[in-house]
Amino acid sequence: MTELDLPLILAGIIGAGVIVYVLLDGFDLGVGILLPLAPDDDARDAMVASIAPVWDGNETWLILGGAVLFAAFPTAYSVALPAFYIPLMAMLFALIFRGVAFEFRMKAKTSKAFWSWAFTLGSAVAAFCQGAMLGGLIEGITMDGRSFAGGPFDWFTGLSVIAGLGVMAGYALLGATWLVMKTHAPLETAARRWATVALVGVLVAMALVSGLTPLLYPAIADRWFGGMNFLALAPVPVMTAVAALMLWRGLHHGWVWEPFLMAVALFLLGYCGIGISLWPTIIPPDLTIARAAAPDSSLVFTLIAVLCTLPFVLGYTVYAYWVFRGKVTARDGYHG
Repeated sequence: MTELDLPLILAGIIGAGVIVYVLLDGFDLGVGILLPLAPDDDARDAMVASIAPVWDGNETWLILGGAVLFAAFPTAYSVALPAFYIPLMAMLFALIFRGVAFEFRMKAKTSKAFWSWAFTLGSAVAAFCQGAMLGGLIEGITMDGRSFAGGPFDWFTGLSVIAGLGVMAGYALLGATWLVMKTHAPLETAARRWATVALVGVLVAMALVSGLTPLLYPAIADRWFGGMNFLALAPVPVMTAVAALMLWRGLHHGWVWEPFLMAVALFLLGYCGIGISLWPTIIPPDLTIARAAAPDSSLVFTLIAVLCTLPFVLGYTVYAYWVFRGKVTARDGYHG
């Protein structure tokens, strides 16, 4: 019987958890980013109501990914944490601040505008920090042996800023297409305009990152363009272009739920592209999945814990989205 590749399985679980978090929390962060663009307070209430039943549960996937990384790949965790300490803490504080703002906004009367802006600020900072960490990860982390050997601001580069702004645009795209699917006109009509602008921003950011990384990093260039690799990997950029065209068409031809699916497809394809570029490292440029893995006994324990927990997380996530399916109005929400 072939032995299970436990590091690869758990790395796959982390990867799946990260992309599920990005997609689910991404759209509600995007709604927060878009909140100031709403034409009136009723529209803002409808936007908040569209995410009210699910926004906090979406963050479960971030916790899952972090917990599995800590247990299964402690070396990677110990390197990534100091490397991204500043943006990571900024993201966590922004998420906390955003949560407080969300709850206070629901009950506020005279200070409702303040909490609306606070919700937007928390959403924008969290999104930018996530993108900046992604950019820093793509550029690689300075290590000495199995320890972090860089400075506290190594993550802050031109590429990380582009990635941060790109993730903000991407989350705005997810949020806008979510609103197209979940709200009524005239808010739905406005969301289509927002999604169109956000799509342009996403495509510009993807083009810049995709163009800069092979120029700056020979290993990534060789991965994509060495030998016959480009022909084998060509379906990824081709499908990305198709998804973008379908999304553009859907936004301008009255499609309701398809634009959100196309936005999800763009994220999935971008995620695949990053995975192809970085494989098999978990901390670029040199720390591989196999080298970063914990002992087999820890991996087995972690896998069992995940397999026991994951069905419940999946179950309540699917149930919540099923119960609160359909379009919403400003009067909907979970607060009386």
